[in-house]
Parts: sequence; C-alpha cells; structure tokens
Amino acid sequence: MRLLTLAAAAALALPVHAAELGDDGLHKPDWLRDTFKDLREDLAGANGEGKRLLVTFEQRGCIYCTKMHEEIFPDPEIEALIRDHYFVVQMNLFGDTEVTDFDGRVMSEKEAAARWGVMFTPTLMFLPEEVPEGTTAAQAAVATMPGAFGKGTTSALLTWVRDHGYESGEHFQKFVAERMKNDPSEQSPGN
Repeated sequence: MRLLTLAAAAALALPVHAAELGDDGLHKPDWLRDTFKDLREDLAGANGEGKRLLVTFEQRGCIYCTKMHEEIFPDPEIEALIRDHYFVVQMNLFGDTEVTDFDGRVMSEKEAAARWGVMFTPTLMFLPEEVPEGTTAAQAAVATMPGAFGKGTTSALLTWVRDHGYESGEHFQKFVAERMKNDPSEQSPGN
C-alpha cells in the first residue's frame, strides 16, 4: 500500500502536459516530426504543409529544455502556434544520427551543431521557406534562439517568424517591446 501511495504522489508531482522522454533522454511532444533529418526534404515537407521549418537542439538532462517542455510549450497559445505553423525537427546536441545540411553535406547531429555554431540547449533555429543552393542551415536561418525564455518571448518569436517580421526590418526586440506595451499581461517575469 505504501508503494502505491508513493507512486500516486510521484505521478501527481509531474506536470500535466510534460512531454515524455525518449530513449535518447530528449523530450518527445507529439508535434515533433520523425524524419530522416535531411533538411532539404524537411523543408519540402514543411512547405507542403504551409508551415515553417524549425530545428530544435536539445540534450539529455538539460534543465532548460525541461523548462521549455513542461512550462512553455504546453501553454495553449504557444502549443497552437507550434502545431499550426511549424514543422519541428529535433536534433541531439551530442547525437550521432545522420543529418544532411541544405548544401548536401552529411554529418552527425553533433557535427551539425558544431558546424552551425550551436553551443547551448535548447536552441531553436528557424528556417525560411526557400534556401539558396549551397547554403548551410546556419547561413539560411532567419532567427536562432539559444536558451529557454518565458512564454511572452517565446510566443513573440513564434509570431514574429510566422509573420516574416525579419523581412520588414523590424528588430525582434522592438517587436517584443511593442507587444508588451499593447498587452500588459506579456510583462510577466521571465519573458
């Protein structure tokens, strides 16, 4: 009986919307895409669905990744933005799974991270709808967010990229400041 009580208490302590961990120790929400990690194919898949390609780098034991998966991504507004507008491919910062960059180079996930300058997890890399031939993912990225941010900043970034804010010349920080000015609820700590 005591064991059953402890198991029930442990289950209640877990966040309701926490993504399960995969065998690689990374969070696996159901909106992640299981692909061959050929970015050219992933971009075509995203475009075919009218979505933006988003590559996320994570690692086993990353407390900041856990924060994003337990507190930020399950937020109804953020989850809807991801599901409706993004084709998300997960990479393991120290993984050995084969990745094909836009320029055709084949490498492991950890080699891709080094090639693209990814040093922190989580890192979200947003890609445009079209990538010029011979370009790497890092060169093509329209925005890269290293680190865990609050709901306000994450929602703002997902919206800014979706709406092509980078094309208008509007700096992302000004976009965030304008959102906060117009919606005081966006001003909570950790945005």
